[in-house]
Formats: sequence, C-alpha cells, structure tokens
Amino acid sequence: MSETIKIDPFGFREYDARWLYPKNINGAGIREVGKGFGSQIIKIKKNARVTVGYDYRSYSEEVKNHFVDGLISTGCNVEDLGLCLSPTIYFSQFDLNSDAVAMITASHNENGWTGIKMGIKKGLTHCYEEMKELKEIVLEKKFENGSGNYTKVNNYKSKYIKHLSKNKINKQLKVVAACGNGTAGIFAPEILRNIGCEVIELDCNLDYTFPKYNPNPEDLKMLHEIAKCVKENKADVGFGFDGDGDRVGVIDELGNEIFSDKIGLLLARDISKKYPENKFIVDVKSTGLYANDEILKNNKCKTIYWKTGHSYIKRKVNEDKAIAGFEKSGHFFFNQPLGYGYDDGINSAIQVCKLLDNEEHKLSKLITSLPKTYQSPTMGPYCKDEEKYGVIEEITNKIINLKETGQKIDGQEIINILTINGIRFSLKDGSWGLIRASSNKPSLVIVTESPTSDERKKGVFSFIDNLLQQTGKIGEYDQKI
Repeated sequence: MSETIKIDPFGFREYDARWLYPKNINGAGIREVGKGFGSQIIKIKKNARVTVGYDYRSYSEEVKNHFVDGLISTGCNVEDLGLCLSPTIYFSQFDLNSDAVAMITASHNENGWTGIKMGIKKGLTHCYEEMKELKEIVLEKKFENGSGNYTKVNNYKSKYIKHLSKNKINKQLKVVAACGNGTAGIFAPEILRNIGCEVIELDCNLDYTFPKYNPNPEDLKMLHEIAKCVKENKADVGFGFDGDGDRVGVIDELGNEIFSDKIGLLLARDISKKYPENKFIVDVKSTGLYANDEILKNNKCKTIYWKTGHSYIKRKVNEDKAIAGFEKSGHFFFNQPLGYGYDDGINSAIQVCKLLDNEEHKLSKLITSLPKTYQSPTMGPYCKDEEKYGVIEEITNKIINLKETGQKIDGQEIINILTINGIRFSLKDGSWGLIRASSNKPSLVIVTESPTSDERKKGVFSFIDNLLQQTGKIGEYDQKI
C-alpha cells in the first residue's frame, strides 16, 4: 500500500520550499515535489542532468532520496554529490555543466524543518514565478513521465574546497570559524587555512541536534559566542556560517558584532577601487549609507536597493551585471571575476580576508570610518502565513496615507517610500523603517535604522510595533529592541 501524499501548500514560498517534516510534508509529498521540479526541467531540456546534495540533518538524506525518486520518474538524470553546502551545489553547475541543481536544506531553520533550494539557469535559483509554477504542477499533478538514471559522485567536497582555496592572502590572519555544528564545519576551517589563515574552530564538529543554537549568523546568541572566542584568542576576525554555508556573519577583533550590510559596504568600497563604474545591489533591509557613500560616488559606482531574498538579489546581480550584491542577512553575491554570482558564505569570508589583506587598519577601525548609524537587529514577530501579506498591505496603505497627509513619525516627516518588498519608509533625518513578510517562515520582518540617535531608531520601531499590534494578528517576537 502506497503512502498517502501530504503536502502543505504554504510550503511553496517565494524562493525556497520549506516544510516541517514529516508534519507538513511526508516522503510521498517530497517525491511529488521532485516530480514537479523534474517536470519544469524536462520542459526545457530532455535527458537533463541534475546535481543534487543535502545538508547535515538527521532526516536530510531520507528527504533527498524521496526527492531524487521524483526527479528520476520524469526522465532527469541525477548526479548525487552527497553531504555538502548550497554553494557546493551552485558551483557544480558551472564545474560539471549540469542542467539544473537542487539542495535539500532548511538552512538556519530550527530542527524539524526541511526544504529545497533549486535552480535551472546557471547561478540562479527559483524566484516567485518559478515557485508559483512548481506549486501548480505539484498540486495539480501535471507531471512529465520518463525514466532517468542515478549516479553517486564521490568526494566532490575536495573539488569545491580546491576551487575556493586558490584565493591566497599575504597576511597571516588569525580567524575564528564558527559553524554552529552545521555542515560548514567540514568545509570552512580547511578552506580558510588553505588561503593562509590561522584558524580557531568553534562548534565545527557536525551535530544535527544543534546543541547550542541554530547555525544562524543573524542569531545574537551565536554572534555573542563568536565574539567571546575572538576576544579570548586575540583573533583578527570572527566568521559565523549558517547551516548550509551560503551566509556569513562577521565579528571584528574587539568582539563587536557587525551587521552584514555594513560589512557589505566596506567590501563595496574596496571592490570599487579596483573595479570602478560598477553597480552594487543591496536588499531593502540594508543600511541607508550605501546611497550617499562618498567613496562609491568617487569611483562612479551605483547602488540599487532591491527585494530581500537570495534568489531576488542573485537574479538582480545577474540581470544588471553588477559586480556584487549584499543582503543584511549575510548572503553576499560576487560576480566575475570575484565569483559566479551566487551566494557562498565561505567565499564571502575570503573576500573579507582580502579586504583586511589590502588594508593597513584593523576591522574595527574600518568600521568606525563609516558614518555612525544606530541599527536594530532583524526582528520577526509571528504572523500566520495566510495573514502576513494582508497585514503588510494594510500597514503599507496606512503609511502611504500618513505621507500624503503630511503626518510625522517620531517628529519627522516621511520623505520617501519604497514598496519593492513590503514597505520601507525614510524620514527627513535619514532614519528609516522596514516591514515586510518573511519569505520562509510564518512571520514578519522588521528593521529600523537612524543616523541621528538610538532613541530615534527605537521611536521608529515603536511606531511600527503600534501599527502591527492594532491589526490583532501579531504574535511573539523572536527578538526585540
């Protein structure tokens, strides 16, 4: 008797597929998703080759096996790279010239979650339109039929490590590599040593129970542990990698936790010197400092604020032929000659090492060279998947009305509104606030920043929080200022 198919439709998110396994999707459901992705691929190319991998969770290999069964049933030929990182899979498409890629991972989500990052065009992953099509194919069973084959690729890990290890530095930097017991633990320390760093490992042994905290470089608990290790070991820099290795968080030599958008600005400044007259793409959660940065202006570089989400920024970097893209979450994207355009947390750490190699000053001094701003962490109040987009629409309309009627927020008039992804409103003194729907969890996303004071930053947050509480559809925050 075949297993009953279980698939929660809300698992098809804007650019990833994410479910609680096996609560919201079971093995038979995963197989159906594999059939759906395979059908998308086969429509574009018959007998397609698909490289597949999975992260280090207790059930990821099982999920991968179900997914692969679905792919093969459509006529796709699967090449299984085994346990690896998302960027390992992205790299394989360029290196092995495969026709599509799929990575079984829930990234930094808590245990119990599973998911799939997938793409067909080189260096890109599914965005809204592709996910919408995938959902329709799966739920309406519009599958292609075929008979593909399966190949296990042995030791691909070493090929990926060799690829990134070519990036040598001259200074022997002492770095902390923190992996939160996630999959990056068997990649990042070795690569950083290979480029010339002295490496102190922190939680690099693989443990799918994640005994201390989720491997998430936006999680303050993880950042605090890295900061402590950096100070104890007098390291030059600390790196925190997420569960599937496509993001990085950075700590300076004094133990200060630096938001990734400001690391991105330092990298953009450094890159702009060597590659002037270029474009940088940043997400709407990122600091407002990019827009008026004098070094970027002097090097005739342009910054474009775009939708949050690794798939959106990847695509925008690709379409606009930007040299790099940065997300506040720690997804960084480097185009040729610095990378292939996709997000790779270890390559991002390498670029930070190169920055420090190029500069005579320590990282803390480079950060203080930036204009001072007061930033909130990324905050996520619970909001049901079926309600979150409606809440954002309601809040957007209210803020647009405030601007049109000349009303003020914390004593400041609204001078600009950006609605490319939720709503980001800017005030006269340069302060701003963002409210958007999370693309991979039942929650909203809130970020605030002020160049004038910590009180203004908190005032903007209070304004947003009050608006949200009035909807009656907001639950607990994951963290709060």
